[in-house]
Amino acid sequence: MMNIPLNGKVCVVTGAASGIGKRIAEVYAHNGGKVVIADLKLDAAEATAQAIRDAGGEALGVEMDVTNEQQVVDGIAKAVATFGQVDVLVSNAGIQIINKITDFKFEDWKKMLAIHLDGAFLTTRECMKDMERRKAPGAIILMGSVHSHLASPLKAPYVTAKHGLLGLARTIAKEGGPLGIRSNVICPGFVRTPLVDKQIPEQAKEFGISEDEVIKKIMLKDTVDGEFTTVDDVANVALTLAAFETNALTGQSIVVSHGWFMQ
Repeated sequence: MMNIPLNGKVCVVTGAASGIGKRIAEVYAHNGGKVVIADLKLDAAEATAQAIRDAGGEALGVEMDVTNEQQVVDGIAKAVATFGQVDVLVSNAGIQIINKITDFKFEDWKKMLAIHLDGAFLTTRECMKDMERRKAPGAIILMGSVHSHLASPLKAPYVTAKHGLLGLARTIAKEGGPLGIRSNVICPGFVRTPLVDKQIPEQAKEFGISEDEVIKKIMLKDTVDGEFTTVDDVANVALTLAAFETNALTGQSIVVSHGWFMQ
């Protein structure tokens, strides 16, 4: 784990009760950040926050469906009321639904775009309002994917949403630049989380191949070492972006993929 002091920065992380979001929150807290654990289920958010507090960190759990405007408004307001401000947002909440375009249900398409794009927009809007109110710099970090740059079969809404985050981040960087509000997109390769584990049998069935072949011939075939990206890989990049203090690094996508995609 990298050590870069956050010096009490207040960091909101969505989808932070599990997977990548949880690890980012833990790394932020370990490095002196005050962490707001935002998740769909309050009990899960509070359990993660309690574990961080038990380890000596500062954390708050909030219930937040990122597609629900009022829950986002209320959740960020609670963060500000508790810690006084928001310095860092990691818009990480996401899901995956795979299917052929011709078999995709419209309701599933809308659900995917709502969570990834609406969620990023709503949380960004509320956090930027606080930064602008205080005339203070900050970091907006959106969780993209290698699929922000590439396409894969069966993932039309996911690829569309992840591409869209690049445009949102660049616009945030332009609007936030005068105040030092930086915005970047982290683009991981496949990370062995429950979200990815769920895809392995689904893709094996869809393509008529074994689960081992899904891993080796689809997920990791273009990496330089045949390795999954880890939650620590992603969390360390998120830590760097949260601590970086100037507009020298803004409006960018940082690919963390063991060489799967090279910019």
